[in-house]
Amino acid sequence: MGPEGKTLLNIIILGFGFMFMFTAFQTCGNIEQTVIKSFNSTEFHGSGYTSMAIIYGVFSASNLIAPSVVAVIGPQLSMFFSGLVYSGYIAMFIHPYTWSFYTASVVVGIAAAILWTAQGNLLTINSTDATIGRNSGIFWALLQFSLFFGNMYIYFAWHGHVHISDEDRQTVFISLTVISLVGSFLFFLIQKPDPEATPSEASESLLQTESTESASIVVATPGLGSQALDAFKKALQLSVTKEMLLLSISIAYTGLELTFYSGVYGTCIGAMTQFGEDAKSLIGLSGIFIGLGEILGGGMFGMLNKCNRFGRNPVVLLGLITHFVAFYLIFLNIASDAPIAPEEGTHLQAYITPSVEVALLCSFLLGLGDSCFNTQLLSIVGFMFREDSAPAFAVFKFVQSITAALAFFYSNYLLLHWQLLIMVVVGFLGTLSFLVAEWVVVSSRRDTDYDSI
Repeated sequence: MGPEGKTLLNIIILGFGFMFMFTAFQTCGNIEQTVIKSFNSTEFHGSGYTSMAIIYGVFSASNLIAPSVVAVIGPQLSMFFSGLVYSGYIAMFIHPYTWSFYTASVVVGIAAAILWTAQGNLLTINSTDATIGRNSGIFWALLQFSLFFGNMYIYFAWHGHVHISDEDRQTVFISLTVISLVGSFLFFLIQKPDPEATPSEASESLLQTESTESASIVVATPGLGSQALDAFKKALQLSVTKEMLLLSISIAYTGLELTFYSGVYGTCIGAMTQFGEDAKSLIGLSGIFIGLGEILGGGMFGMLNKCNRFGRNPVVLLGLITHFVAFYLIFLNIASDAPIAPEEGTHLQAYITPSVEVALLCSFLLGLGDSCFNTQLLSIVGFMFREDSAPAFAVFKFVQSITAALAFFYSNYLLLHWQLLIMVVVGFLGTLSFLVAEWVVVSSRRDTDYDSI
């Protein structure tokens, strides 16, 4: 197998590893608040929203140390051990305790930063300037299939269940733990690329989710501490540049809507008693439709982005319109107290007769809009900060994870319409700031390969 074939195979293995891991973890995040409400124990007093807030808060802070860890032990071992931590978090739900729940949340936040730093490293060292777009698109599409498979399992496992029993919970989380472990061990199949495969500084991963920093060295070498310190200083410098400040509003919006589609919206659907006894299984079906939207958007705007001759603005505007339509329909269709309803659900009704079809349409639109924003944001960050992509993506993940943590925290208290209003305001401002940032790119880089991004 030639060098290019080997690096492509590495990208595919990387994508499948993350697909298995996040089939388990994203499904866990989607259902954990509903599971916790059904858990009948006086010893447990946790909140799924609070747990995710802790994860993303620690994730944000841990971006400062993750590059050094990856540089010392290498990306493969970094991803493997991080994967084991993810599996431990999922396994904790087999028999949860409050202390183990929140302790695991802290540890998985640290592991997340290391995991995504290592992912960015491997994606970069297996790509060139000519293949980074293709490889990112392949990785993105494979990752988003995790939403499809995991939630399909939940749909069939919980079909017709009004209450999630201990046996139901244990069966699901044992299965998810095994799936996550399979993904972790797949990383050992990744081979070291041949010298012909030159690392690309031009771009980073298309994810949420999501890569942070790319350490261009795989094994420990002298001066690691100095390199980590230099990267940290550069990240601080980039965070206050005009371009990054403009993009930070858009990046903050992706953190808010990540929280909404990955945790809050599924809980809302499961709380709607008007959807009948299948409301709990609809959480899984909603996740499937979110995944379909993500996969469609990733294919159109990731793998096929070279077909776009009109820049990034039309795609971002499409994402904003798609999300605004979804938010309006959710406002009409879902009861305002659904995010904070008790285990038995809510009997309130919004402004129209609750419709499962409308709820699932909104799931698809949420996924499609998310892919519009993320593909274009990661593209423009990689293009504008071509020479400093690692610290630039560290700033990206820092802003995104901080706002995701904040959103998971206020999801414990705010009614649905207030959460939607926050996203509408930030999404509108973020889109305007993105348009300005794109104008800066067009004005300053007219003589570059802009159309190929």
